[in-house]
Amino acid sequence: MRLVTSGRVAIGLALRALGVRTGDVVLVPAYHSPSMIPPAHWCGAEVRFYRVHSDTSPDLADIDAQLAAGNVRAILATHFFGIPHDLAPLRALCDRHGIGLVEDCAHCLFGARGGVPVGSLGDYAIGSTMKFFPIYEGGCLVSRRHRLDATLHGAGAGFELKAALNALEAAFAYGRLPVLRALLALPLRIKSALWDMLKSRGRTGGGGGETPSALAPSSSDSSFEFDPRWADKCSSWFSRVVLRLASPGRIVARRRRNYLDLQRALEDAPGCRPLFPRLPDGACPWMFPLLVDQPQAVCDALQRAGVPMTRFGATPWPGVDASLCANSADLGRRLIAFPCHQSLDDGERAWLHAQVRQALESCVAVPA
Repeated sequence: MRLVTSGRVAIGLALRALGVRTGDVVLVPAYHSPSMIPPAHWCGAEVRFYRVHSDTSPDLADIDAQLAAGNVRAILATHFFGIPHDLAPLRALCDRHGIGLVEDCAHCLFGARGGVPVGSLGDYAIGSTMKFFPIYEGGCLVSRRHRLDATLHGAGAGFELKAALNALEAAFAYGRLPVLRALLALPLRIKSALWDMLKSRGRTGGGGGETPSALAPSSSDSSFEFDPRWADKCSSWFSRVVLRLASPGRIVARRRRNYLDLQRALEDAPGCRPLFPRLPDGACPWMFPLLVDQPQAVCDALQRAGVPMTRFGATPWPGVDASLCANSADLGRRLIAFPCHQSLDDGERAWLHAQVRQALESCVAVPA
């Protein structure tokens, strides 16, 4: 395993390991995050998009048709929202054509389908550890089929400090670790003042050195960019310690419980249905995806209430629209995903259930 700073870095390293280069084509699902595309461009490849079914699984017929166009070197297949797809048919298709398969487990760090662990069918598999652990940055690259040759280096003391402090500040913002928050209050205020000063100097051109934003990858701040400077950097010491100390069994059990509790709370809610009718055995969900009939009105209501949510796929890569994949466009428009994080307490979960249900009920009569 190689622990890197983001899932997109892991995608780039996987494609590079498969020999993807200028003139090659990488197939990517039409339902996607824009951050999945730049790693292929970093390798010099062209990206083409394949259709997905309404449950986000890959459309093998469309993939097979695109292989006839030639030059396809690799296919990226994603387990969306932590629900593993059956990738055995795609694996067989890749083997017949001599094409590399990158299993995208950014939403699916843990879990199995039919006894087959996620990540084991791809030539390489990638994960996004910061989606599952309380860390500021983190991704991973694994392979059960190939040796991992990527050599990684530390990113320096500034990065290590920023990764630790940002993770702690995020925990404090959510009301966690109150004793530690009190102890670090003064040092963190001093850090914030110094940071603001450094950013101000960078904007006015007085710093002359590395800008503050270069201390950490932009992927940690929700950008879609790919910065090649982070392709050979390992994840921070803080993140690696958290991964070592965390309990995967606890994470899986609590995420499944939280997912199922929210599903039960919304069973008879109007104007919606879960993307997946049931949570499969062995799946560890990233979020709870809900298809909503009046998505914009519901989103507006949820935002006013301060409800955390994700509209994955709502901003596709330019040119990817309903004419390319109707299912992808529909998912991007209608789907709202809600947290089922392992650290949600009973009060937070009850509040989330009530707010989502209230937003849905208040928007039943709102025109589409």
